[in-house]
Amino acid sequence: MQRRHFLSAVAAATLASVSGMASAQDSRPLRIIVPFPAGGSTDMVPRNMQDVLTKLLGQPVVIENKAGAGGSIGMAEVARANDGLTFGIATLSTHGVNPAVYSKLPYDAIKDFVGVTEIVKAPGVMVINPQLIPAQNFAELVAYLKANPGKVSYATPGNGTIGHMWGEQFIKATGVDMLHIPYRGAGPAINDVLGGQVPVYFDQVASSLPHIQSGKLRAIAVSWPERLAVLPEVPTYAEAGHPELNDPSWFGLVAPKNTPAEQIARVQQAVAEALQDPAVKKRMDAQGMYVSGTSSEAFTQQIASEVEKMKAVAKAANISVN
Repeated sequence: MQRRHFLSAVAAATLASVSGMASAQDSRPLRIIVPFPAGGSTDMVPRNMQDVLTKLLGQPVVIENKAGAGGSIGMAEVARANDGLTFGIATLSTHGVNPAVYSKLPYDAIKDFVGVTEIVKAPGVMVINPQLIPAQNFAELVAYLKANPGKVSYATPGNGTIGHMWGEQFIKATGVDMLHIPYRGAGPAINDVLGGQVPVYFDQVASSLPHIQSGKLRAIAVSWPERLAVLPEVPTYAEAGHPELNDPSWFGLVAPKNTPAEQIARVQQAVAEALQDPAVKKRMDAQGMYVSGTSSEAFTQQIASEVEKMKAVAKAANISVN
């Protein structure tokens, strides 16, 4: 059976009576900053549970989009907040990739924040345009790339993005030689892959799924513990012989370092309970996201681990953004 939840035992043990705590709180809004534009995957994560969180916490939950500089502008604002009411949506990009590739970052992903909880995980996928590459599966693709060193390109939303890091991890793991083509955003990148200008793309399943289902793109492998119900014929990277590529993307909640511990615990418990709400789970599932709900301690440690992992990738591939 497909694994739908990553709810930890620690988080499960704290699911008692967040609603009972609400009466003790004031009515000031709790602010969640999304460091990317409205309408994207990062934005949908808190909005999927906004109504439930408002009820559980007994106070308004306001979501603000502060986009720009790969998420750095919004995250810097979260880091500066000192009201105990400001939180931010952290991603693999803001709290993994950015610290590894940006020479100057207006926040420290480890020192300036406390992890509140991982909210969801999102499987990644490697896709190709079947009109440009004849490969039917992972082994055939690797063989094709090795037979054509430096002749095949892959598109990404830009230098130092998660797609770029995934591409470089694939290159290192398989020993192939591909040319990186950075675009100014995910939209232009995938449009050129669909249009036949670039043959390979690394994406999240939720974004590429419609194109895979229509036959315009061919899925080669997914980064997930087991095969996905929506793509049952597509193997995981681990099945293809590369478990080191099997890490999915994720979205979580962070707070400024000076946020009171009791407030972090209160919000973590509310999110964990919200993620068990059937309506919330249905919304997340429909967008290719799988609920988690880890403890604050586990998520804080996860962020530190991701930063180190991405620093190693960036160093090996000489990736740097000024």
